[in-house]
Amino acid sequence: MADPSSYRPKPGQIPDSPGVYRFRDDHRRVIYVGKAKSLRQRLANYFQDLAGLHPRTRTLVTTAASVEWTVVSTEVEALQLEYSWIKEYDPRFNVKYRDDKSYPFLAVTLNEEFPRVQVMRGAKKKGVRYFGPYGHAWAIRETVDLMLRVFPVRTCSAGVFKNAARTGRPCLLGYIGKCSAPCVGRVTPEEHRELAEEFCDFMAGRTGTYIRRLEKRMTDAAEEMEYEKAGRLRDDIGALRRAMEKNAVVLADATDADLIAVAEDELEAAVQIFHVRGGRVRGQRGWVTDKVEAVETAGLVEHALQQLYGEESGDAVPKEVLVPALPEDTEAVTQWLSERRGSQVSLRIPQRGDKKDLMATVGRNAQQSLVLHKTKRASDLTTRSRALEEIAEALGLDSAPLRIECFDISHLQGEDVVASMVVFEDGLARKGEYRRFQIKTFEGQDDVRSMHEVIGRRFRRYLHEKERTGEWPEQPEQSEQQDQSETPGPLDQPGREDDGRPKRFAYPPQLVVVDGGQPQVAAAKRALDELGIDDVAVCGLAKRLEEVWVPGESDPVVLPRSSEGLYLLQRVRDEAHRFAITYQRAKRAKRVRSSPLDDVPGLGESRKQSLIKHFGSVKKLRQATIDQICEVPGVGRKTAESVVVAFAKAAPAAPAVNTATGEIMEDDGGSTHD
Repeated sequence: MADPSSYRPKPGQIPDSPGVYRFRDDHRRVIYVGKAKSLRQRLANYFQDLAGLHPRTRTLVTTAASVEWTVVSTEVEALQLEYSWIKEYDPRFNVKYRDDKSYPFLAVTLNEEFPRVQVMRGAKKKGVRYFGPYGHAWAIRETVDLMLRVFPVRTCSAGVFKNAARTGRPCLLGYIGKCSAPCVGRVTPEEHRELAEEFCDFMAGRTGTYIRRLEKRMTDAAEEMEYEKAGRLRDDIGALRRAMEKNAVVLADATDADLIAVAEDELEAAVQIFHVRGGRVRGQRGWVTDKVEAVETAGLVEHALQQLYGEESGDAVPKEVLVPALPEDTEAVTQWLSERRGSQVSLRIPQRGDKKDLMATVGRNAQQSLVLHKTKRASDLTTRSRALEEIAEALGLDSAPLRIECFDISHLQGEDVVASMVVFEDGLARKGEYRRFQIKTFEGQDDVRSMHEVIGRRFRRYLHEKERTGEWPEQPEQSEQQDQSETPGPLDQPGREDDGRPKRFAYPPQLVVVDGGQPQVAAAKRALDELGIDDVAVCGLAKRLEEVWVPGESDPVVLPRSSEGLYLLQRVRDEAHRFAITYQRAKRAKRVRSSPLDDVPGLGESRKQSLIKHFGSVKKLRQATIDQICEVPGVGRKTAESVVVAFAKAAPAAPAVNTATGEIMEDDGGSTHD
């Protein structure tokens, strides 16, 4: 591990101008490339107290052995040079997006004498017009099959073309009218190229003009009583419309834009791009990357722009690029994109309307892509086995933790405090084993105390089950007996069947994971110690830096960023958080909807609705007398008295607030003043 002070440049040595810098390791390999408006200010950020640096930045500067820089005249040049060096050196500490698959493009080889329409993958070639990328190659073939009726462009390979030219006989497509057969001279090279260019214009989004032209020709043919020609033109128009319908209209006609969305967590990021041409989604692609450097969303967007447009030019760079966050050097990036396109490019965040709605859709695709990527990693048996082994090794366990239980606390400003327990066995979720808890022993916000209570209750149930089934011969301690004397909640009470089989909490985990850092871990360990349980390991996963904390240690266990064990712990923690917050929201919603009428014995939902309908609101019902309530059909005097008593016991409710608008809502829908 290198000391950054050993290679820190001398004061005044670094120029205060735009440039690109490279960190090299002791083998002279480039491990990081960055750019800056001011090299002096940017590099000074790396040479600070190591304790104050982001963990990833700290790893970078301690791995590096030297730093060098190149001064450029503008920020745009810095952006271009940074991209070139990242492509050249492939530095290990730079974010590099990787395609989760090789996307197919619809390509037209305009660099040939007789242009060909085909599916292409891989690196783009000069002189070839590309459309897409598409999700599947069959989607391209379906589109091409529809359009060949109107634009009979060559689709055959070079070998088939030469063989047809030699024999003087076209292929099947030539006979059925889906190829103009330039191989046998039915059209001249110029006429065939014109067909190919019309095909490209239509695919580029200039559809309305061409269809209107065909419709006029169809009308003219019908007026001249050339009905067969009019029928063919009608079928051509239908084929083009079906091809267009395969790409839904999402924005106004003539809108050319790329929409980029990012979904990220502490370890990885997923990027999704929708290509909109002529108001229609013409292609989609996505990348996933490890977050090997300390980078925010804006930085991820900038890296995505570099990778997406670094090798493009002309119309391949759209007029408009919509992003979730603007890069730090927005002006420089916009100028760079404009230079690549050859005209002005707008780089912005959509604020309203259809573009904002479509951006939300792209964002959902990015989030789903990230979840799918993680799920694929988690579902593989070999990967799961390696993850469990890595966890056991990192925590010093005797064997792999085949059963992991994770606990999380959830509340809203100290109210409706609940906890969740999720279970993973062999690295997979066992949703039938999930449990939910309500915090009983105190009120208010105290995550540490809540964690202690929940862990204690869970393992007291475990000891109770072992005693009940005869697996635990000793009598429980006093603290256990006290817990048994409490009335268990409906969601965490032990099994009531007496068939001798273990119920609910009878299976102990090998590892307990808590959502939190040192305080939560210490609370969980203390709860286990109080019950005399010493064969269950405990650790915590802190969200901020994804650090793994173990009891009694002042420093966390840092798993490698590519560790499958860390991915599994993160997935377990995220699932516990999701389960807890879902329960907490449901509990809060039930409390908000509660009414004093719920406590009236014998008053069912039907008669509740009759009472509210008769008086018009709960507020007016609260003000009614017993005799007035008795006037409601089906409500006797005894029930009316119970209703009045229930309202008398209930404290005046605070006005309800519409959380979407902030509007105060009264029961009767009227003014907030009496």
